Amino acid sequence: MKAAVVGSGAWGTALAIRLCKNGHDVTMWTYEKELIPEMEATRRNPRLPGAVLPEELKISGDYACVEGCKLVVMASPSFPLRSVCRGAAPHIDAGAVVVSVTKGLEAGTHLRMSQVVAQETGKDVVVLTGPSHAEEVAVNVPTGLLAASENQALAEFVQDAFMAENLRIYTSPDPAGAELGAALKNVIALCAGITDGLGFGDNTKAMLMTRGLTETARLGVALGAKKETFTGLAGVGDLIVTCTSMHSRNRRAGILIGQGKDPQTAMKEVGAVVEGYYAAKSAYELGKAQGIDMPITEAAYKVLYEGADVKEAVQSLLNRQRKAEHEDAGWL
Repeated sequence: MKAAVVGSGAWGTALAIRLCKNGHDVTMWTYEKELIPEMEATRRNPRLPGAVLPEELKISGDYACVEGCKLVVMASPSFPLRSVCRGAAPHIDAGAVVVSVTKGLEAGTHLRMSQVVAQETGKDVVVLTGPSHAEEVAVNVPTGLLAASENQALAEFVQDAFMAENLRIYTSPDPAGAELGAALKNVIALCAGITDGLGFGDNTKAMLMTRGLTETARLGVALGAKKETFTGLAGVGDLIVTCTSMHSRNRRAGILIGQGKDPQTAMKEVGAVVEGYYAAKSAYELGKAQGIDMPITEAAYKVLYEGADVKEAVQSLLNRQRKAEHEDAGWL
């Protein structure tokens, strides 16, 4: 079928490659029009240099490239997503299935990415997410993803479009949980990187990841997500891969912050979008609005946006009042 991937970052590129390999007629839209001649000539994208672009993959800087497509994948970073969707929306066919693969929350509105896409396109949007580094998906490393939608037929359509020998797609009726897990794990991964930068060990990271997942699920359930989603690919799965790998921009930025660099300098050195930085503010504000206790997210917010000292933030977490692991411990 005819498909378009709107966004030429690492993840959009990896998914465009996958769709090509699955036999689809694919065009990748890019904001960086000046790079199109180079990408066409070298069959390489500087955003994902380790991958070869299939000869049949078309590259365009014109939103009209989505016309006639049965599948449209929105893959821009979170901060320009609304404007990108607004540009593409008039060209999307009435019968097209629209997929959101961006991880994050919109600044100010705190909307999930699929909600932003839905507002601008008027479509029921499928969420595709999970523990996946673009660098690995592009070269066929075995990977599992989640296609989430309240509409089972749409989720299964996306499952069929992307499923491959080394890419297993599961379906879920919980897009809210899938997206909140994907967005908030970036905050925890940034914090995990900070603990690495401070020279802490595996014990510290295990504690951080586990308690971070707890507060992520706590907020997610308050916002209508299913608790079990956070024990799956979009929750603990994505958390593990993002907190432990040097492919993770969030972890790499966190390491630099833990080593003493300010957040803006750290993000510049990483050289790509660090979604956890933006998600931390939205998550902090959502937690406050919902009355949810999110100590790790709050500490991250204070370090990233209020200039709090990293070591003092860690110590404040360790000095919190003692408590049971679960809010309802079950003791009489």
